[in-house]
Amino acid sequence: MFRRLPEGPMAANRASGASVGPGVGPGVGPGVGPGGIAIAIVIDGVPATARAGDSVAAALLAAGHASCRTTAISEAPRGPYCMMGVCFECLVEIDGVANRQACMVRVAPGMRIATQRGPREVRR
Repeated sequence: MFRRLPEGPMAANRASGASVGPGVGPGVGPGVGPGGIAIAIVIDGVPATARAGDSVAAALLAAGHASCRTTAISEAPRGPYCMMGVCFECLVEIDGVANRQACMVRVAPGMRIATQRGPREVRR
C-alpha cells in the first residue's frame, strides 16, 4: 500500500530471500507488523506506535490517518500521494517544524507529529 524506506529491519531478510511469516521476529505486537521494532511517537497529541525504518507518512497511514493536512482555502483533506517527495501533499509539522514532507522523514523515538489544518499563520 505504501513505499517502505530501504534500510528497514526487514531489508536483510528481503535481500537474502528469507521469508518471515506472521508473528515471527522482534517487536511483533499491536500496531507493529512482523519483524518491526516498535517506536513510540505522538500524532496530534495522541500516543501511537510506528515501525523502525518507516517514513512519517507510512506511520500516519498505518495509524489510520489518511489526511495529513487540509488546503488553505477550501480546507479539503490531503494525504500522501506519491510517497517519494514530488507532490508535497503529505506536509505535516514534525517536532515543531511546519511544512515537512512526511514521506521523506523517518520516524524517530518520541517524535511529535501534527497534521496541518487550514491556512498557516504568518509570523511578523
